[in-house]
This record gives sequence, structure tokens and C-alpha cells, in this order.
Amino acid sequence: MSFIKCCFEAPEVAEIIESLAQKCTDPGCCCGCCSAFRPRYKRLVDNIFPVYPQDGLVKNNMEKLTFYALSSPEKLDRIGEYLYQRAARDIYRRRYGFVIIAMEAMDQLLLACHAPTLNLFVESFLKMVQKLLESTEPELQILATQSFVKFANIEEDTPSYHRRYDFFVSKFSAMCHSAEGDQIRIAGIKGLQAVVRKTVSDDLVENIWESVHMDKIVPSLLFNMQDSRFLNNEALETAPEDQTDPPMLAETCMRELVGRASFGHIRAVLKPVLKHFDLHKLWAPQDDPNQNEFAIHTFRIIMFSIQAQYSYTVVETLMAHLDENVKSSPIIRTSIAGVLSKIIAIAAGESVGPSVLEIINSLLSHLRDSVKHGTSMTEEKQYQEALINALGEFANHLPDYQKIEIMMFIMSKIPFPLVDNHTPADNLLQSILLKSLLKVGTKYQTIHLNSTFPVSFLEPLLRMSLAPDPDMRLLVQKILHTLIDRHQNLEKLSKPTVNVTELDLVLEKSSRPDLIFINKHGPIIYDALYTSLQMDTNTPDNVEAVYTTLALLCVELASAETVIDLLQLVLGIQSLALNSTSLSTAQKFNLHALVIALLVLIPSVVSIQPLLDYANQIVDARKQEAPHLLPDLAVHYPANTEVANKLPHLLVDQMAVCENVKSGGLDPSRLAQTSPYGAGGPGVVAGGQRNSWIENARGSIIEINPTQEVDSASSSPGVQRKLPEEELTFESMKKVLTEPAETRKEAEARRRKQLSDTFRTATFSELVRRTQPKHDVLQNKLNEIFKSLSANERRSPGENDKKKIEKPAYEQNFPELFFY
Repeated sequence: MSFIKCCFEAPEVAEIIESLAQKCTDPGCCCGCCSAFRPRYKRLVDNIFPVYPQDGLVKNNMEKLTFYALSSPEKLDRIGEYLYQRAARDIYRRRYGFVIIAMEAMDQLLLACHAPTLNLFVESFLKMVQKLLESTEPELQILATQSFVKFANIEEDTPSYHRRYDFFVSKFSAMCHSAEGDQIRIAGIKGLQAVVRKTVSDDLVENIWESVHMDKIVPSLLFNMQDSRFLNNEALETAPEDQTDPPMLAETCMRELVGRASFGHIRAVLKPVLKHFDLHKLWAPQDDPNQNEFAIHTFRIIMFSIQAQYSYTVVETLMAHLDENVKSSPIIRTSIAGVLSKIIAIAAGESVGPSVLEIINSLLSHLRDSVKHGTSMTEEKQYQEALINALGEFANHLPDYQKIEIMMFIMSKIPFPLVDNHTPADNLLQSILLKSLLKVGTKYQTIHLNSTFPVSFLEPLLRMSLAPDPDMRLLVQKILHTLIDRHQNLEKLSKPTVNVTELDLVLEKSSRPDLIFINKHGPIIYDALYTSLQMDTNTPDNVEAVYTTLALLCVELASAETVIDLLQLVLGIQSLALNSTSLSTAQKFNLHALVIALLVLIPSVVSIQPLLDYANQIVDARKQEAPHLLPDLAVHYPANTEVANKLPHLLVDQMAVCENVKSGGLDPSRLAQTSPYGAGGPGVVAGGQRNSWIENARGSIIEINPTQEVDSASSSPGVQRKLPEEELTFESMKKVLTEPAETRKEAEARRRKQLSDTFRTATFSELVRRTQPKHDVLQNKLNEIFKSLSANERRSPGENDKKKIEKPAYEQNFPELFFY
């Protein structure tokens, strides 16, 4: 014995004896001496099993096994393998009670041991879990799932490079579709949740985001979510971990899956979702194609679970899917667009910069493509309405400055109307884009008109207000209404009326920027409105819309500075109703009703009592003699109705308006002048060319050559204009560079004072003398040119050379006009 101790260490002796001894793996062996020669870990494992499985795990012996595993961690892998062998044998023999005890022992060892060698034990543990999942017993499958969930919640000290979870993903996904009861489906969902937790947190294990895994996980979750009770518009709540409802548990797992996805993995989750909806026809269910609550519910879960900065990716993916379904039925496209309208607002808050215009451009592209599919299909119109709603919802959650950019962007996409060459498709596209513009406009709150109507937006909008289609013109007026109205007066002014006191209008003093805006852009706005009233295709709705626009401008910009312009327009509209040859009698009556409604509104808003009394006198007289010249507007009037031209005493008199305006304390001089509206005024003439007084004035300014200088020095006494060679010399430049700024300012002040004193003290003759030109270079050059022409004429044959030629007019000096 001493020889053995001398030559061998104690552990080696134990190993030799173990190898030589006959190993008996049957605890029921009749030879009691066999167990004495078996390894200690096997004896400890055998001792945890009771004689009868219903007695459960022997706790005292389990504690000894746990202590042994903690003190000898290198034995963990052998313990695990031995437990697996016993469990596999018991499964084969259908002794499921001992299988449950073995799994419980595995769980306790797994939770107790945290050693670097735990990876080897985990392999045995996963083999046992897989063995249980492969069995046909639901109880063992549920038990295996519970053990796997416990394992997934353990943070391992060292990573594993070779572990794979393909089987677990496939098995748990299959359990999610089980028809044997909710317990199996719940176990499958929990198993998938555990797989996601275990793999997402460790970058070294298998990539769970690959399509081979996501194509199994995501559809399994969606299959269980389809029966969710939350589709009935009930409150969204987070399900607890022990939730026994498969749909709720599936929603919880879906939220966790989406929430853990990084930017590069979002599309890996979304593609299976879209594919599942396509294959199972969930966009438009067969029982009710117009109901897509499940699709909306699913994508709302995704949008609220995804990281906020990635939310616009969902919108982009849905739009790309809409592109792929461009040839699908309108019902499916409408459903996808409806889902988009429900979730796009969630992404709007995180969309910045180019992504905003990309989304808007994509929606507009789908609208343009929709026009190509047909112009009369009801389903196609529903699809277009869904896209417009999506556009409005997206714009509603953007800041105001981006809404203005969106409206300008939409306006740039609208094809302008052509008078002679336009197709129904063009008209439909214009109408759809204008509806989109109106939808965005309803989400915008106007503060200052100059920021709401930049020139690049106002001018195209006014141009569209002259479209040949009356419905298009009506849409433009509605856009103007929603953008001008800042005090919720739109509903009150939607119809012409002479009972202004009953409207209870909300009035506020106009700000200076608004008055500057209307003074600058008012003429082109009034001109466009006047021109639109000349259209012979106008309906009463068009006339009422123009009235609403003018009434809102009057209410929002109520001031003495805007009254005269509005009254000029009112008189111009009356002149149009009296003199137009293209308008029908009913249209002329509508214009007369519009005129009297505005004539009552203007003095009521600006408080010009004499003018208001005059307007009420006309209203009372018309009520007695010509009620057809008062609101409400009608399409047809009785055949024997008297035309307004034969009732001059019921018309608005220009001189009477001037007198009443003057009595109200305003200057009527501009109102007494020839109206800019009327003959030769704005309108559409032959060839579709507009001959407006504004454009004429603008053209006369443009014709001035910008390179010509205005010689102001020659008309200012006491100021001598320098010749070019005197102005630009080296010395003068040097003087400018070296002279102090204070010196230049003092010199300018002296020159201004000298000029002011000259105008104040000098006589008229002195001023004339000082302003006479000293250089007649231009006159002399003209004289030379015309003399040469005259000489050629005198030398021409057939002329009398001796004939005395009088001094031509061009040789005479131009008169000094200011003498007279």
C-alpha cells in the first residue's frame, strides 16, 4: 500500500480503480458492492431520485449534489451528461415522473452554478430541453419551455461561439400554431421570447435577425395576435409576464422584439410582417374588405415599440410595399394607405430635413399613379382619399414652417390649367393635388399673412384660381379661406347676407405686417378674384366662395387703408354685372347680390355709419322692388324678373358712395377716380392672354432700361454732376480709402444743408438758371444726325434744290416743361 502511495497520487489511484471496476448504471442492481466503485458524482445524482416519482426530488441529496458541483466545477459537464442520459432513458420508458425530477435538478444546478465551465453543462442542459420538446407529451413540452425561459434569463460569464438555436426557433414557432390548447401556444410564445432575449443580448451567438429565423418568429406571433380582444378599440395595456391570454402575450413579445431591433434590423422584422399580411389576405379580409383594424393595430404596436429615431423607417417600408402593390386591387392599396394614415403621424415628429419631403413626394407620386388607373372608379377614389388623409395627418404633426414648405412643394407639382389643351386626367390630377393642399392647409394655423403667403406660393395659387374648371376654382377659394381665417369666422361668412349684425363676427385690429402685405399684394389678389367672377362657367357656389374670400379679407384686415380698395372692387363687380355680354342673367343677379352683401359688410366692420345707412337703404328698396338682387343666390330665376339695368335707382351709385365715405372721415379721392376694373381692365381676352391694369403698370416699369442712369443731379440746384473722368481717378480712390468716415459724414451733412438752404432761399429764376444744362452733347449729336439725313434728301433726284427748307422740329431745343 505504501508502494502505491509512493508511485501514484491519490486522484490517479481513484481513476485507476474506477476504470478497473465494473460500472453498474442500474440502481436496482442486486449487487450492492457495485455502487461503491461508481464515481461520486453519479452516486450523488442517483441519490436525488426517490423510489417513487410522486415523492418528488430528494431535497437533502440535491443540496449535496449542488455543493459538490460548486466545489468541483470541472465535474459539471459530467453531471449534466449523466442527468441527460437518465432523462432520455426515462422518456423512452415513459417514466415521466423521473423525467420531471431530472429537469428540476438541471434547473437548480443551472441557477446555482456560475463558473467558466458552465458552458459545458449548458450543452447537456439544452440537449435535455430539446429531448423533452421532441416528445409528444404536452406536459413535457411545457416543462422544457419553462426551463429554457429560466436559462434565457441567466447572464453567462463567458460567451459561446458554437451554440445554435435553430431547433428551438422552429419548435417554439410550431407550438405557437398548436391546436391542442392555449397552454401549448403560450409555451411556444414564451419560448420565442426567451430565444430573442438570449440571442439579442449576446453578439457572439447566432444572429437571430436573419430572415430564416424572422420568417418563423414574426408570423407565429401575428397568428396569435389575430384573436386579440384589443381590436375592439379597447385601451392598450402592457400584458404581465404570467398572462394566460395568447394574443396579449404575443403582443408583448412583438413589442419586445421590435423594441430590441436596431436600425439595421428594423426591415428584417417588417418584411415578414408585410409578407404575412399579403399571403393571408389580412390587408382586406374577405369577410369585410373595408375593415383593416388588425393591420392598423399591428402597425400601431410596431410604431409605439420601435425606437423613436427609427420610426420613419416603418413609413418608408410601407410606401415601398405600396409601390410593389401598384398593380393590386384598389381595396388592398386603400387598406395599406389607410394604415399609413393612422401611423404616419407618429413618425412625423421624428422626421426632419429631407425625409419630410421624401415622404410627401412619395405620397404625391402615388396620387399621380392613381390617376392613371382610372378616373371614375369608386374604389380608386377611396384610395386617393386615403392617401390625402395620410398626407394631412403627416403634415398635422409638423411645425408650421414645414407645413408652408409642404404646401409650396405640392403647389409646384400641380400642372397649371391650359385653356384649350387639357384632358380629364389632367383635371383629376389638379383636383387631387388641390385637395391635398387643402388638407395640409386645414392643419396650419396662420399667424401673419406675409409668412403664410410668400410670393412663390401666392402667385401660383392665384393663377390656379383662374382655372377653366369651376370645381378647381372652388377648391382654390377654399384653400384661401382656411389660410386667411384666423378668428373662426369662416362658417359665419360662408354665405352672402345683408344681416351682418346677426353674425357675431370676431374682430381684431390689423397688425402692421398684415397691412403691409395687403398694400403690396392686394391688387393682384383683387384682380384674380375679379377675373374669376368673369367666368361664364361660374355656379352660385363659385360666387359664394369669392364672397367668403373677400369677406374674410375685410374682417381680418379691417382698417381705413383697405376700405377704398375693397369699395373699388365692389363698384367694379357691379359694373361687370351691368356690362358683361358673356354672363347669363342668373349670374348677373348673383353678382348684384354679392355687391350689396359686401357693401353692408364693409362699413359694419370698419364703422362707417353713413355708408352703412346708405347700404341699408338700398337693401330696403330691393326688398320691395327687386328681391332677386339680394342674397340668397340661385341657379334659376323667374323668367319675368326685371334686369338690374332697368332699375338704376336700386344700384350702388359711385358718387353717393364717395360722399358717404367722406362723411365717415375717409379720403374718397381714389374712389372717385376711374375704376381700375371695367373696360380695358382685367379679364381674359382672345387667345387667353390677360390684359390687367396691374400687368400693364408692371410692364411699363420693366421697360425702363436698368442700365440708364437717372440724372438726379441735373434737377437738383446747387449740385454739380461730375463727369466720369472726374469721378474715378487714382487720387479720388485714394482719398476715399484714406479719408476718415467722420470726415465723409460731415461733408455729406454740409452738402445736404447747402441743398436745403438753396431751395428755401433762392428765387425761382435762380433755380431755373442753375438747372439749365451746361452740356448739350446729346442735342448737338442729334442735330448732326438729322442734318446729314436732310442733306441726303435734298440731293435726291426729283427734288427742288432751291426750295427753302424750314427749320425742322428736331432742331428746336426741348422746352423746359417746369416753366409752365
